[in-house]
Formats: sequence, structure tokens, C-alpha cells
Amino acid sequence: MKRRILALALLSSGALAQGTEPLTLNLVMSLVRSVTLNGKVTEQTVANPRSVFPGDVISQVITVKNNTGRAIQNVPVKLPVPTTTTYLTAEQGLNVARTEYSIDGGKTFAAAPLMKTVTVTENGKSVTRQVEVKPSEYTAVRWVLSELPAGQSIKLGYRVQVK
Repeated sequence: MKRRILALALLSSGALAQGTEPLTLNLVMSLVRSVTLNGKVTEQTVANPRSVFPGDVISQVITVKNNTGRAIQNVPVKLPVPTTTTYLTAEQGLNVARTEYSIDGGKTFAAAPLMKTVTVTENGKSVTRQVEVKPSEYTAVRWVLSELPAGQSIKLGYRVQVK
């Protein structure tokens, strides 16, 4: 049931339909589990699990393929953090692209660390301060590919935890 909610959130947000026809986007969601094999803790992934539960960690990896006969520059790829999850970290071992984060549902993006303005009361007075945004507050991730060669693919992704 939760997996369907995650998939519906992605579809309704437009993450799978970026509106750029020269590109193919393929999202794979995998359940990440820590298992012990021969006394060593390792990760095991289950692609497209039938169900997930609160506390489960999900790897979201999107493959972006350039279907044109030429290189494409400055390709933005946006993937929302589903509302039923909390952003944890970037997926390790994937290609590096300029990564930006949003805390307003994808309206604006900036490189980490993000800052936000908060008002606090100190000694009975309201004081405005800039504080660093926690990654758990991210609501969307955008990668900007400086160049994607003709016919080539790149994988981008992050991990979330089900609320």
C-alpha cells in the first residue's frame, strides 16, 4: 500500500514526465535492508518491493538517457521527495552531477547547505536568524547535468525513509 502511495506521489508530481522529449527517465525504487552474511553486515536491495513500512529505507535511482544524436547541455532533472518519506542521503556510487535541494516543494533550489530564516524569542524579544536546513527537511532534489552525450545514460539518486 505504501509503495503505491510513493509511486502515485511521483506520478502526480510530474517527476516521471519532465516534459523533455529527447530524454527517457526510468525510476527504480528499491527497499534497502542491512543483513549479516558470514559475520559481515552488508546491504541487500529488493527492487520495486510490494510493500514498505514505517522506518524502511528506500533507494530511489533515476536513469536519464539522452535519446538524441547530439550532446545536451545543462539538463535539469527534478525528483520530489515523496510526502510519505524523509530524505536521508545521496545514493552512493552514482555519477556526480551538480545537486541542488528544495525545502518549498520544488519552487526554488540551492546547493547544500541550505539556510532558512527563523524567528526566535531571546530575552523577551523576537530575533531573526539564519539557520542551516536539515536534510530531513528537503522536499525535492534537482540534479543539473552539465552535459549528457548523445545516446548516453546517467544514474542519479537518493535514499529516503518511510514515515
